[in-house]
Amino acid sequence: QVQLVESGGGLVQAGGSLRLSCATSRRGRALINYDMGWFRQAPGKDREFVAGITWSNTSTHYADSVKGRFTISRDNAKNTMALQMNGLIPEDTAVYYCAVRLTQSTVVVTSTTLYHVWGQGTQVTVSS
Repeated sequence: QVQLVESGGGLVQAGGSLRLSCATSRRGRALINYDMGWFRQAPGKDREFVAGITWSNTSTHYADSVKGRFTISRDNAKNTMALQMNGLIPEDTAVYYCAVRLTQSTVVVTSTTLYHVWGQGTQVTVSS
C-alpha cells in the first residue's frame, strides 16, 4: 500500500515555480515523525538527492544544483512535506520523489540507499 503520495508536478517554463507536496497516507501517518527528503531522477540518470530535512525541522540540506532556488519544509501536524521550487531551469526536469529515512537525526543524509520508504513520484518538466 502507498504510504507517501507526491503531488504538484507539472509543466512549467524556465524561470517559473512549482510547489511539490508529499503527504503520508493513513497507514503511513507515523512516517512524518522521521527524517525526510526529496530526490529526483532524470531519464537515463541515477536518482539524486535534492533536499532533506530532519524530523524535528532543525536542519535542512540542499544539493548544490538547487541551493538558493529550492526550499524544503515540513508540517508534522499536517503530516506533509513540501518543496518550493523557484527559478526552474530545464535541467530540473525529472521525476521527483519524496522519501523517509526511519531515523530521528540531527543531520541530513544524502544517500538514496539510506532512505527506507519512497513515494511513487511526480513528473516535473521545465521547458526552455
